[in-house]
Amino acid sequence: MADGIKINQISKKTWYKWSFYINIILFFIVALFIYLLVIDCLEFKGGYDSIYITRDIGFLSVSLALIFFQFFRNLLIIMRRSL
Repeated sequence: MADGIKINQISKKTWYKWSFYINIILFFIVALFIYLLVIDCLEFKGGYDSIYITRDIGFLSVSLALIFFQFFRNLLIIMRRSL
C-alpha cells in the first residue's frame, strides 16, 4: 500500500484551503500576463515579437479557463444545495 494521501481522504476544509491558494496563484498569473501582454503589444514591431504576444495570450487563456471552470462549478454546487 502507498503511504501517500489519496484524493478521497482529504477533508473538505483542507481541499477548500488548497483551492483558495490555487486561485490566488491563478489571479497573480493572470495579472502578470496581462501586464506582459500590454508591454509586448506596445513594443510590437512585427517579426519574431509576435511569439511573445502568443505566449501571453496562451497563458491568459489557460488561466482564465481554469478560473471560469471553478466559478461555474461552484455556482452549480450552490444552486443544487439551495434547491
